[in-house]
Amino acid sequence: MSILWLLMALVLLSFVLLPIIRRRRGAMGLVSPGHPDAADPADYGFVREEELDVRMPGSDQDLLNVLELVQRTQDYRAAAQLLAGTEGEARWQRVQAFAGAAALELAQRPGGVHETPGGQWLRVWRAEQPKDAGGAAVHAEFLVQQAWRTSTPGTDDFRIIMEEARQACAQAALLAPGDPVPYIVELSVARGLAYPQPEFEKLWLNIADRAPNHMGAHLAALHYWCEKWHGSRELAYAFAEAAAARAPEGSLLAALPLFAVFEHIPEVNLVVSFYQSEVVTKAMHGALHAVHTARPDDPMLAHVRHLLLFFLVRAERWAEAMDQLVHVDGHVGALPWTLSDDPAAAFAVHRALAVAGYEANGGSPATLPG
Repeated sequence: MSILWLLMALVLLSFVLLPIIRRRRGAMGLVSPGHPDAADPADYGFVREEELDVRMPGSDQDLLNVLELVQRTQDYRAAAQLLAGTEGEARWQRVQAFAGAAALELAQRPGGVHETPGGQWLRVWRAEQPKDAGGAAVHAEFLVQQAWRTSTPGTDDFRIIMEEARQACAQAALLAPGDPVPYIVELSVARGLAYPQPEFEKLWLNIADRAPNHMGAHLAALHYWCEKWHGSRELAYAFAEAAAARAPEGSLLAALPLFAVFEHIPEVNLVVSFYQSEVVTKAMHGALHAVHTARPDDPMLAHVRHLLLFFLVRAERWAEAMDQLVHVDGHVGALPWTLSDDPAAAFAVHRALAVAGYEANGGSPATLPG
């Protein structure tokens, strides 16, 4: 059963689409013997393209098991139990996953006279346990995703759903006063409804008081700055760099400037010099430091590694790109791959380029880093 979990789908950013580089490999400067078709990722034990998991950026077997059970039985109780025992970044990601699963079910089965609509388990969850904080947060996130999936920003339908989501966020926050997740979900509402800056900053303070180093919250806030101010590179960079500067050792916030750079990549930019520029190089070094010092079990670590892979390949830093591949191969549910119509293919192209470049510079399976 395919479960769509696009980590950043809750925000549906105005990122540029991933360029179609299968047709433009020459722009990467790779020719025989370093042509990607001359290398075989299978030699390195990498997963076949058709077997890549597009649901998540890294492994979360507990989540997969519960999602499968909930969707097979339409019984929400396993989801409620899992969320009750989940905190931090993982709680936010799992809230997104459950909401995304319900939204996808509804899209696949909208219901009718003789058919129950998909995602019924979420409605039952809210009806039977109205004071369950996990269910309330999932419902709020579900409404946010529905607004972006089913209506156009600026329309009455969009505003109505977003206002409902805003109220759902407030209800979820009352049920769990110390939980930052309802406020993080509201960051997407703030972007959709174009909160004025003072209102947004008040919302941000609620998050900062509860989880000042929450990577997911910072990513959602970064998207607000980019969209609210019409894609302002300066404000987005300032926010990202300030967060990175005050990040404690071991925090992935040091990688935030790389996400800001990604938001402002010129469309269809395949020029190597751009990816080797001072701004991009500095952001990559910050992200590399972040992944080297982060906890191995940090739920956001795979997200940073995937984005690093994208930049390292385009900067022709093959050995470092291969190092990221060793850690993330098998899962592709992360930026930038999820912006493609075929995330597995987009990932596989970059993986082939990394392998080809690595081998063209003397690398082999025997010298694979990590």
